[in-house]
Amino acid sequence: MALKNSQLRRLRGLAHGLSPVVTVADKGLTDNVRAEIEDALRAHELVKIKLRAERDQRRKWVESIASDFRAEVVQQIGQVVALFRRNPENPKISVD
Repeated sequence: MALKNSQLRRLRGLAHGLSPVVTVADKGLTDNVRAEIEDALRAHELVKIKLRAERDQRRKWVESIASDFRAEVVQQIGQVVALFRRNPENPKISVD
């Protein structure tokens, strides 16, 4: 689901006030971290994740998370990435 620029702008605005709900650190994308990301995306649709690593590792993690969880990268600034995935059963955020 590719988002239009106007949709990305709206989601960036909504994500601005959010705090990271999941932190990926030294141990990387463990099963527990993946479960937390899945739960957060299912519950909130729009989440921020803090990535504690060097730039190349963060890039790899973002690519992996986006593809594995079928989520769209809304914005990445430094160690924080905002992701969006619509909940098909109970959508909470309208991006239309």
